[in-house]
This record gives sequence, structure tokens and C-alpha cells, in this order.
Amino acid sequence: MRRARTKGSPAGGPRVRPRPPIRARRTVTTGLWVVASGLTTDAITAAIPPSCRRTVDAARTSVEGEDFLLEAPAWRVDGATHLLPSFSARTTTPLGVRLELAARCGGAWTPWTAGVTLGPARFAPLPPAPPLEVDVDVLRAAAPVEALRLRARVRAEHGALDGVPWMLSLSASVAPPPPADAPSAARLAVPPLSQMETDPDLARRICSPTCVAMVLGYWRRPATSLALAAEMFHAPSDLYGVWPAAILAAGRHGVAGYLLRFPDWAAAAWCLAQGMPLVVSVRYASGELRDAAIAATPGHLVVLTGFEGETALVNDPAAASAGEVPRRYRSAELARVWLERAGVGYVLFPFPA
Repeated sequence: MRRARTKGSPAGGPRVRPRPPIRARRTVTTGLWVVASGLTTDAITAAIPPSCRRTVDAARTSVEGEDFLLEAPAWRVDGATHLLPSFSARTTTPLGVRLELAARCGGAWTPWTAGVTLGPARFAPLPPAPPLEVDVDVLRAAAPVEALRLRARVRAEHGALDGVPWMLSLSASVAPPPPADAPSAARLAVPPLSQMETDPDLARRICSPTCVAMVLGYWRRPATSLALAAEMFHAPSDLYGVWPAAILAAGRHGVAGYLLRFPDWAAAAWCLAQGMPLVVSVRYASGELRDAAIAATPGHLVVLTGFEGETALVNDPAAASAGEVPRRYRSAELARVWLERAGVGYVLFPFPA
């Protein structure tokens, strides 16, 4: 497992992610597959861009030793190579969670493999499973994958998940995104927070918790950046920006969510039109994102709050003060440093009452 990290990055970025090789442009295909319990299919699909919806299946659960296994059926993923699992549960009970995947390639299934463990648990390690490669919380396939199995291994007190709404999701995609067209107008009033106005020892490292705090504030589930940082901290890798840890933490505050590799501006604009701000992962060199809160970053998270003409409206937590957090970036430049680099976003929305 590769664990590159930016312990003191000026961006507060979660880690340095290797650049994918340059390939000929193709249209990106992204799907989101979900298994859930205690949530209706309608409630879930209402929060997923139509172009990315695949299936919402009923959960299959079992017990293995100390662990609960929440397992999805085998999903056809049509040659996917970029895999992004996440788990969300509406509970304040401490959970130890590991997201595990097996892939079918050439008609044969790989062994199970996994990303990092979230929360207070230690699980037996899993062996490598080529062609799957793990980079902390992202899995990539060196060869196209025909089908995938996903499961969450959960360790918690007995009965901790009884009656608790939860969803287990997988974003699977092929090919880098195409050049993006400017989206339609939208604007959401997301309260601004600056990571730089927190504990000086942590300020440069907690862009992800600060972005989640902004979105929780938008949904009227307030939490401080530092409290979320404590919840989201992944001690083995010394990171505050492990993506599925953000989704798990939001669930403890009554907000569901999933990770998605966005295929285009249209999918992002759809989420904003439904009233859902997006936490998006960017990286850029000096000069690639003009008027940015920081000149360059190997990995950073910002909140996309809307569009206005050729301008993207963004809450950038790396700004020196809350008053400077709302910013206006050129849509074409944000597309380059977000959609064309990784396209990953957190989609957060309240659990249904």
C-alpha cells in the first residue's frame, strides 16, 4: 500500500497523489453503486446525479468472528479502473470500518483487498490482489475490471447497527474526464470557515475537516473544524484527509454521504441544483488556478458552492480568514485542477428523518 503524505503541506492537503499517465482523451464513464439499510431507494437516488446512478441493492449481512460484514452483490463495472468506496452510517457509536474489494478480471476473482482502516479497530491484514493497487483510500486496477464485490467489515458493540440507517457505495470509473463545458448558474449559501484560524499546529493540515464543517453548517448540523479533525484523524498514516473518513464522520452528525469521481460539470451542476454543495479535491502548480488562496498544492480540498457565468464559486478553507474564504475561480481552470486530475468529490446530504 502506498502512503505518500504531506505532513506539513502549505495547502493542508491530505497527501500527494501520483499523476496518472497521459492518455488519449475519451469520454469518462462513472457509475455509483449502492447497498443500503434503513434508507429507501428513492431517498438515495434523489442524491445521485442521474448520469451516475446505477443500482441500489438491499444489504446482505453476516457475522465473521468479532466483525459484521455488510456485503454487496457482484456488480458489473464494464472495464472500470478507478475505484472509490465509502460507508456512511447515522450513529454516534464508535465504529471500526474497513472497506474491502474483490475484482473479476479475465473471468477469475481476485482475493479480497482493502484500503485503510477507519476508526478504533485492528483487522488482520489482507494480501495484495493484483491487478488491484491500493493508494490509502483509492483502488486502481492495472487491467480493466469486469465486475466487483464490495463489503464493509465493521467492528462495534453488539447491536450497534440495529435500526441504524447506513449506505455502502462504490464509485467506479474508466478513462480520464473530457474537457469540461461551463455549467449553468447556481449559488448556495455555505458558511465560510478558515482552517488557518484554528490551532496553528494543525491549521495547514485540516482542509478536509474544515470543508466538512462548512457543509455540516450549511445543513444546520454544526461542528467545529478541530472536533471533526479529531474524528477524522487516521493515526497509522498521520493524515486528516482520508476521504472515506470524512464520509464516516459526517454520518455521526446526521449527514449521509458518498464519494464520487465526477465525470463532468453536468453532474456537479445537478448536485448544486438539488441544494447539495460539494467538497472537491484539487491539485495544481503555480499559475494553474489564478487568485487561489494558496499558490500551489499537491493536494487540497475546497467547497464548490455555485457557478456564475464562466466563474466557479468556491469556499477555500486555506484563505487567511473566514472573510476571504468565499472566492471566485475561473471554471475552466477549476475543471483542469479538479475534473481533469481526479474529479473526486464528497456528496453530503441529511439522512431522511
